[in-house]
This record gives sequence, structure tokens and C-alpha cells, in this order.
Amino acid sequence: VQLVESGGGLVQPGGSLRLSCAASGFNFSSYAMSGGRQSPVKGLEWVSDIKSGGGCTSYADSVKGRFTISRDNAKNTLYMQKNSPKPEDTAVYYCARESSRLTRGQGTQVTVSS
Repeated sequence: VQLVESGGGLVQPGGSLRLSCAASGFNFSSYAMSGGRQSPVKGLEWVSDIKSGGGCTSYADSVKGRFTISRDNAKNTLYMQKNSPKPEDTAVYYCARESSRLTRGQGTQVTVSS
């Protein structure tokens, strides 16, 4: 199983950013996926999930209405669109299979600052 997150960087509050997670080594289209983040303040937090077909998603209250998780099963890629980010969204962002969140990639740093 390999998961490679990318797309992080510096974003201003109120801006937007799209993270990608390229998956390999397993049948991506058969697995529900999760998006999470880790910061020194809040620790590890799983903030969004998407079912294998992409038609069902769920979000933590902290990101609901601002973040959108989606997937392209033909490309074995998970996406996390972040709109109107806040400074408290600053974290390293990860993806993982929902059933095995201990296995995740190296993460991508997102810093929200003006």
C-alpha cells in the first residue's frame, strides 16, 4: 500500500487549496477513504470520509461546509478541496483507507496565514 499526498503549501485565510492523494498497491476503487490532519495543537484528527463509489461523504463539524472530499477511481486519486481555510486548519494533511488509518502517506503541509 502506498499513499502519496501532495498539493500543500501556504494559503491565505479565505483562499482555496486542493490536495491530492495518489494511491497504489491496492484496489483503490474498492475502499472507502479518509482525509485527516495532524497539528501540534489538536493532534491527529480525521475530518472527512468518502465511500468507495464516491457517492457518500461525511465531514467533521470543524470542516463541514468548507472542505470537500472527492475521488477519481480511474486515476486512483483522492482529492481534498479546502475552501475558506482558517489559521486553525494549519496542519499536515494525510489520506488513508478508512478501514486502516494507521497506514498513511508522508503527508503534505498546509499553512494558513496572511
